[in-house]
Amino acid sequence: MWAVIFLAAGFLLAPAHAQTTSPPPTYYKDVLPIIQDHCQSCHRPGQPAPMPFMTYAETKPFASGIKHSVETKMMPPWFAEPGIGHFSNDISLVPAQISTLAAWADAGAPAGDPRNAPPLRKWPEGWNIPQPDIVLTMPQPVAIPAHGDVDYTYEIVPTHFTEDRWIQMSELRPSSPEHVHHAVVYIRPPESKWLRHAPVGVPFTASSLSDPQDRRDAHGTTADLLLVYAPGSSPDQWPAGMAKFVPAGSDLIFQIHYTTNGHAADDQTSIGLIFAKESPKQRVLTLQLNDHAFIIPPGADNFRVEVQGTLPNDCTLLSFFPHMHLRGKRFEYDIIRDDGSIDPLLRVNYHFHWQLTYKLAEPLPLKAGTRLRAVAWYDNSRNNPHNPDPEATVTWGDQTYQEMMVGFFDVAVPAGMDKERFFVRPATPH
Repeated sequence: MWAVIFLAAGFLLAPAHAQTTSPPPTYYKDVLPIIQDHCQSCHRPGQPAPMPFMTYAETKPFASGIKHSVETKMMPPWFAEPGIGHFSNDISLVPAQISTLAAWADAGAPAGDPRNAPPLRKWPEGWNIPQPDIVLTMPQPVAIPAHGDVDYTYEIVPTHFTEDRWIQMSELRPSSPEHVHHAVVYIRPPESKWLRHAPVGVPFTASSLSDPQDRRDAHGTTADLLLVYAPGSSPDQWPAGMAKFVPAGSDLIFQIHYTTNGHAADDQTSIGLIFAKESPKQRVLTLQLNDHAFIIPPGADNFRVEVQGTLPNDCTLLSFFPHMHLRGKRFEYDIIRDDGSIDPLLRVNYHFHWQLTYKLAEPLPLKAGTRLRAVAWYDNSRNNPHNPDPEATVTWGDQTYQEMMVGFFDVAVPAGMDKERFFVRPATPH
């Protein structure tokens, strides 16, 4: 009897040994669609990534590196905590895609049949937005030394717009991106007195200005922001019916923070603009929550900085752009309700070298009086591999070995409302 049972069990097991394993993923059928949708925006000529992934020959040598990067979730760069908010520009991979790339690398990165490839994706030449209607370039290049600190550098670029313009899309293109820590492009209307004694069309720093008021004004302004750029950030592309406003006769003021890397260079940054085809119903404003007064002690590995503010008028929340420096660890945006409860909007495991914009998949209408909070955490300990000096007491400063705490966010308001009017709170009825 036992022999019969043993033989029967062996018979039942036999088909399992006969099963064949599924073939490994191949480049053309399984990998290329993922690469096109999640990698080629950066991994193509003229873009930030150090190597292109446009062909099988270009991609295969990096198969093991791709596996490591996607399994550790360092690539594609996306640092928002899952489950908090939904974002239209989320390029993170789902587990099945990560498994496909890992299995492809483990199998020796087979090519497969080119006939299984998806249609080639057509990328814009030179820009990540469609061909701009106008490109404005700093008239003179900025000489960047090989070593040392570089003060914030400004260059005023006249638009020569003879009529008001609504900007639907914009993108900044440094000619030496490896030296640009970040850049902000401000809009200076013709009536503005900001930096009115500064030279036009040539680079300058605050310390090079002769007028005392201009020197002070170079360190802060309430001017409208057209665009904020940092490594990894995406162009501005506003939904239909929304745009940024540049009055006729305005200048654009480029403020650029250059960092040195051992190699001297010149930079001549450009901005490409695409105009809205018709006047929008809503105007986009870039606002910020920031704290200039923090003091991070030496060795602190989870130092917390918080700032809150209430919206003075109704608006629609569109996107977020957190900014810190090398000690940045995490960043969070929340709504604080009247009962003290917290609605988290975004939580980011911050990465200084990939400072991303997070665009809400569904814009969020907010009423006047809504309390917004931004919270930043810093790691000033030896456990932070990017920390310039864990023995230093760290305060706000322009250089990367100092720190910043800025929670940029974009809102849409009625087209006739400018930034100054937005901050005028309606009179409270008695």
